[in-house]
Amino acid sequence: MPDFSFDRLRRHPDVEAENLFAVDASDRLILDEAAADLAAAGPGEVVVLEDHYGALTLGAAALHGARGIRTHQDGLSGEQALARNAAESGLAEAYRSLPLGEELLAGARVVLLQLPRSLSALDELADAVRRFASPHVRVFAGGRIKHMTIAMNEVLGRHFGELQVSPARQKSRVLIASAPLPVTDAPAWPRVARHDDLAPGLSLTVCAHGAAFAGTTIDIGTRFLLEFLDRMKPDAGSAIDLGCGTGVLAAALARRRPGLRLIATDQSAAAVASARATMEANGVTDRVRVVRDDALGSRPDASAELIVLNPPFHIGSSVHAGIALKLFEDAARVLRPGGELWTVWNTHLGYRPALTRIVGPTHQVARNAKFTVTVSTR
Repeated sequence: MPDFSFDRLRRHPDVEAENLFAVDASDRLILDEAAADLAAAGPGEVVVLEDHYGALTLGAAALHGARGIRTHQDGLSGEQALARNAAESGLAEAYRSLPLGEELLAGARVVLLQLPRSLSALDELADAVRRFASPHVRVFAGGRIKHMTIAMNEVLGRHFGELQVSPARQKSRVLIASAPLPVTDAPAWPRVARHDDLAPGLSLTVCAHGAAFAGTTIDIGTRFLLEFLDRMKPDAGSAIDLGCGTGVLAAALARRRPGLRLIATDQSAAAVASARATMEANGVTDRVRVVRDDALGSRPDASAELIVLNPPFHIGSSVHAGIALKLFEDAARVLRPGGELWTVWNTHLGYRPALTRIVGPTHQVARNAKFTVTVSTR
């Protein structure tokens, strides 16, 4: 019998702290609501989407006997945490991770889903289930009530003919969707938008999958950083867009500075797919390589001349500096002596002392009503 306990699950390699947890009440409620369906499911008929750190996947395997589980997590750190927790629990063979698509969902009869915060992300996931899963599929989509909205019911209602709502328990609830609607339309993802209002002489086409931050818009912090493309280490021959999202900064640098070779990296599968589409739409695939990575984990020490970064300040639903500090530390490791890290951040977060301590001398390049742009030299 596998040695499984929810209490032993860890978030590692994601940020760990006293107020950040690897499992919550919604994981347990999803598993309880789906218990009868899990017991009746055959091998390969259970799919888990957006499992935070493995509670749903490993709970389904250890507590309900599910085998041949297929999983998809947008965040690479969550995928890696699941793998570590599975190995510790003796359940490494109970599941396999796959990209969002037909191989993941074909023939699925039970889908366990941790509801994403983004309605666009939920829409793309629900659309994929409708297109590829069994006509008899039942989706158990749960979350903390404080993060759930009636709009989530409406999104699921666009893809499924039946929707039930579980009773609340421990401030959590589950939406149970079934009877997928007939597929008569083409996939809506990625979405595409043209932006001609960026820095002088710069226009871009942005492509975005549902879970990509900001979608096809360009957030105001990134817009501010775009104003300084020409000042970013002008003699650099290569650069990294760290936490690239839809790839706006990488595409802009490639368009503005044709001699620059770039890597765009993000831990989000949706971001990586979006950035690849963005590079193709802007004709820069020959100079920008997009990779999925946990920070800069796959990059060698002292290998980068220039890194650009618009760091997130949320970890899930929590405002937490841990993810930004992790990105600063990896940037410091990967920068060559004399290399530059250009960062835009919400001024109230006060990152300059941390950048100076972790990366090197840091000076303010510009500041507006909300954001500060800094350059740190290794």
